[in-house]
Amino acid sequence: MSIRVIVNGAKGKMGQLAIKNLTNDPSFEVVGQLGKEASLFDEIKKTHAQVVVDLTNAEVVLKNTQAIIKAGAHPVIGTSGLLKEQVADLQKQCQSLKLGGVIAPNFSVGAVLMMKYAAEAAHYFSDVEIIEMHHDGKLDSPSGTAVRSAELIAATRQAVPKEKAMREVVKGARGAHYQNIPIHAIRLPGLVAHQQIIFGGLGETLTFKHDSIDRQCFMSGILLACRKVMTLDKLVYGLEHLL
Repeated sequence: MSIRVIVNGAKGKMGQLAIKNLTNDPSFEVVGQLGKEASLFDEIKKTHAQVVVDLTNAEVVLKNTQAIIKAGAHPVIGTSGLLKEQVADLQKQCQSLKLGGVIAPNFSVGAVLMMKYAAEAAHYFSDVEIIEMHHDGKLDSPSGTAVRSAELIAATRQAVPKEKAMREVVKGARGAHYQNIPIHAIRLPGLVAHQQIIFGGLGETLTFKHDSIDRQCFMSGILLACRKVMTLDKLVYGLEHLL
């Protein structure tokens, strides 16, 4: 039996590519291709969808995820914008229902490995900054990948560097701070999704870099997630939990 999947955010570039890859895989049946005008809850009930892939935007991702859970489908969330507290609350909802799902800041295996090894490096380097670069159509910043990277690094680094007295001639020049880590967001045409995590030490730097050159790099992670959530009884945060 193929897994019945709805793609929410079907009109976007990621949504279109996800539909193509899911349709070409006999493990899945795409039973819905939804845009913002659709009622997600009603469509899940009508189509008996088992999995919903959400590739929408930060403004509606929380509402969408809640609708997916309420309708009893497995959420596969590839939309950034969820705060840590919101993720924790969604996990509680899924735990009470024993409903499997995933919130993935990045579906690329390469990006997941970048975050994994950066978290290991944080045992040895406490000074770190993140530079993330995306296409100019990405409205939210910083990216979910940058936020997740900062969370993983903060959880493993041994010390937080002492704040130095600095003067921003132009406000925001030092970027945003999350988990005591500066994050710099760049939005330009010609980019897809790129990130550098730069550690600094005495007389050396260590850089982890990942470049998404084509959105196809996210597709294997989406297909993996759609399969794996069917076997879970909780909502996990990060694709690394499914690898």
